[in-house]
Amino acid sequence: MEYLQNTEKVNEKYLSQFQLFIQLDYPPYGWTKEAETAFVKYISEGKGGWIGLHHATLLGEFDGFKMWDWFSDFMGGIRYKNYIPTFVSGKVNVEKSSHPVMKNVPSSFQINQEEWYIYDKSPRKNVQVLASVDESSYQPETGIKMGDHPVVWTNPAFKARNIYIFMGHSPKLFENEAYVQLFKNAIFWAANQKQ
Repeated sequence: MEYLQNTEKVNEKYLSQFQLFIQLDYPPYGWTKEAETAFVKYISEGKGGWIGLHHATLLGEFDGFKMWDWFSDFMGGIRYKNYIPTFVSGKVNVEKSSHPVMKNVPSSFQINQEEWYIYDKSPRKNVQVLASVDESSYQPETGIKMGDHPVVWTNPAFKARNIYIFMGHSPKLFENEAYVQLFKNAIFWAANQKQ
């Protein structure tokens, strides 16, 4: 296991060492070209699994970097549009309880103090949605909403087992039993290992 804070070491040889790549709150911009190429191959050829959290969908033009179009397609063709800077709680509803990532996860669970992202559109038509947030449950109430709002999904168009979990801004999430179960399941499933 290794922890990286930039993509300078990431290349095809480096990625070949790992069964699972966890993009832990790291954005899809500012990667080296070599890292981008290696990652695309890793995912497209199913060389290993992938879990993306929170900032992995910070897709657009940021800090002088252009949007990584391939990564946008990987995430269902979305672009970041807005977020809730004041943080609100929300109820997450599981939509596909039969998926291994949702094993022993309650049919709905509360997430406290998250800065829910808004995208230019729902990724639903391009991905398999496993859970969504009920925007009517936001507390305190906010006008920053997108309608159909998936928050956990996988893209079966790519060979690698992949799962995106939007919730991930704060380590306090690991005090939430449902979230811990979801994350644990995601690790085993994406790495193609039995629990």
